[in-house]
Amino acid sequence: MDFSLIIERIESLPPLSNATVFVQQLYLNGAENVDIVKLVRIIESDALLTANILKMINAPMYGFSRKIASVSQAVTLFGTELIYGLVMSYSIIEVLKADTTAYGLTSTEFNEMCLMQSALMMQWYSNIDVRHAQFLAPLALIMEAGKLILANEIEESDYSTEFKKGLKKCSVIEEYEYSLVGTTSYFLSALLFEHWNLEPLYVDMLKGLDFEGKPGFKMEYYIDTLHAVRTAINVKEMLTKDSIENACLVVEDMDLDTDHFRHIAQRIKKNYEAHR
Repeated sequence: MDFSLIIERIESLPPLSNATVFVQQLYLNGAENVDIVKLVRIIESDALLTANILKMINAPMYGFSRKIASVSQAVTLFGTELIYGLVMSYSIIEVLKADTTAYGLTSTEFNEMCLMQSALMMQWYSNIDVRHAQFLAPLALIMEAGKLILANEIEESDYSTEFKKGLKKCSVIEEYEYSLVGTTSYFLSALLFEHWNLEPLYVDMLKGLDFEGKPGFKMEYYIDTLHAVRTAINVKEMLTKDSIENACLVVEDMDLDTDHFRHIAQRIKKNYEAHR
């Protein structure tokens, strides 16, 4: 599989939807300065975008007992940052339209995995730093986007059967991706974000999640929070006993409360399983 061809594919991808581009423009001066009335109006101008955001926001892993029925209600309850992530998530999926069976998941299961990663980030890290949780939760929602590119490439190649067999046996997904493809899905996510001019700090964090990345100390701390989430929830293990405990080791290395992390992870798992 030729890495340069993957880059060419990314560079040839069409822009995100008009509504998404308008939403991006609203966020140019920071999420805290977004005109909420304009944001709601733009989202509601796209019926499919609206329907999918409400579907995602009402997912059981977010833990709301009552149904969220409008975009304005969603923005009020979840904040502008997460709404940004939901808009980007839907738009990226629409452009890429990937078959994720290379990673052993249906499209629905892959989307649920991403929603769980975001929910875990928001509910866990809000107890530590609310502002940074609001910034990191949208990235947790869309950080796996590179797997959509890679999944398409794998399905169209001669490596499909080999990749699926090796994925089951590997211990570190990113190292396995690199050994077969010459890059990781997180690095591809970073390239996708650059292509669509998404948040530059997200690009830096995604490159740091690449196992060869060498970020600075402060950036590394926030990358570690993403690493804890992806350890607990990933394409091979979604909040299994082992994946939660492995994630707790990452949390412990960060000098954070492992009991709190474990409690939140188990609660999200319970909510998810109760609605399957």
